[in-house]
Amino acid sequence: MDKRIKALYTITIIAILSFLGMQVYWLYGRYEFSLTEYERDLAEQIVECVDEYNHIREKSSDQRSDYLKKQNQSDDVLTVPTFSLRQEYGDTVKTTRTAKILTYLFSAHELLGLEPGTPLTKEQKDKAMELVQTNLTTAADSLVFDASGAKDEKEAWAATSNVQIERKCPFRVEGLDSILTKAGITALTTLTNADSTVWNSMVDYHKSALNPTLSVTIPYSQLEGRIATITCEINPFEVLPGMWLTLMITLAVSTLLIVCLVLQFSTVLKLSRLDKMRNSFISTMIHELKRPISTLKMCVSGLDNERMMEDAAVKHEVLSETRNALDNLSAYFSKLRDITFNNVEQIPLNIQSVNLHELLDTVAAATVFPADKSVIIKNNISPEVEASADRSHLYNILNNLVENAVKYSGKSVEITATASENSGNAELHIWDNGNGISSGDLKHIFKRFYRGKASAGEQPGMGLGLAYVKLLVEAHGGEIYVDSSEGKGSCFTIRLPQ
Repeated sequence: MDKRIKALYTITIIAILSFLGMQVYWLYGRYEFSLTEYERDLAEQIVECVDEYNHIREKSSDQRSDYLKKQNQSDDVLTVPTFSLRQEYGDTVKTTRTAKILTYLFSAHELLGLEPGTPLTKEQKDKAMELVQTNLTTAADSLVFDASGAKDEKEAWAATSNVQIERKCPFRVEGLDSILTKAGITALTTLTNADSTVWNSMVDYHKSALNPTLSVTIPYSQLEGRIATITCEINPFEVLPGMWLTLMITLAVSTLLIVCLVLQFSTVLKLSRLDKMRNSFISTMIHELKRPISTLKMCVSGLDNERMMEDAAVKHEVLSETRNALDNLSAYFSKLRDITFNNVEQIPLNIQSVNLHELLDTVAAATVFPADKSVIIKNNISPEVEASADRSHLYNILNNLVENAVKYSGKSVEITATASENSGNAELHIWDNGNGISSGDLKHIFKRFYRGKASAGEQPGMGLGLAYVKLLVEAHGGEIYVDSSEGKGSCFTIRLPQ
């Protein structure tokens, strides 16, 4: 049975560890999925912030035009950027696209025939722009790019427009950081020139789940090879709130299953202990009953011998032994009956005045001591000390204490009994110089079926003796205490009303 219990214990531990491992693996996968979703949302927010910044740049003043105006030393200049996209189709499927950006300068006053310095209205500026479209001559600035890598004409036009926006208002880290901060995103922005043309945004997801980092690369001027890399360090605790429900359900289910496994094993273990206690109880009961039954059998055999019965002294001794054996049987069965009671009030008592000195002498005379032990019992109880108690129960109390003192001792033991009267109570002290009781066992020795670790495997028994003693003492309205030192002996104190 012990092997089965150990095997079940091992299997239970392996099952719990395997289940926890599976749960950790599943939660890790769930965390990876949630982290990836979080990164996707974050990448979309970053792209939106870059688009918002590009929109602001597009609406801002043209820094390139301001420079050209300054070069011409005139504020009365209109800048007209134009875009052209040349596509050449060869004999193969490959398409060659060339993007050209030309910037022209015109004097608005000259076009409208106005005196220089005259303030222009909005209508006049619009009119001048219309006239410009028909008078394009020599460009003040010209940029040409190869846009063959664009997937279609729309993408090539968008890239050409981004170049003009960059010429108009250069991309600044500070400008993007302000928009990211406003959106609640903390990131590091780096502007670099790519070795090759980058047409679309790229997202690099985390490499480590413990220290996740998201990197988003966005081209803001494709034809010039200029890219912005936005790097975000992600706090894992920002991802966990989206997993609270999953974590709570997983924790609850895991706890429930582990508790069920532990309770199952605990139940099996308790059943095994109960089986051992049952076997021990049966063995002890057989051992306790064997002695008085053997005595009765011998006495009955003697009664059947007429020659022995003719001797009055022998006859009296046989009858006395028969009565003692019957008394022992009766006391043992009373003990079995009393120990089954849940409340001390259920124990029937026949209260009378009991002389403690005489009762201890009776117990000492009736106790059978091992042949290999030297046992000395000192009855130092004053003959005048009496207690109000049930004599048979008090006999069982003293008998248990004396037998325990003999059982849990070395080759020789000395037991000393003293008694005193105090405030209407009789205090009985049973001392011994036996093995003593460890501090860890002291608070448990009066519990049913508890056996001290030091003696559990050395002496037969069920751990009911001291529990029975305490039950009987409390049934009399008394109290019992113990003072013991391991290796030095014990002293049991019983206080009973007189």
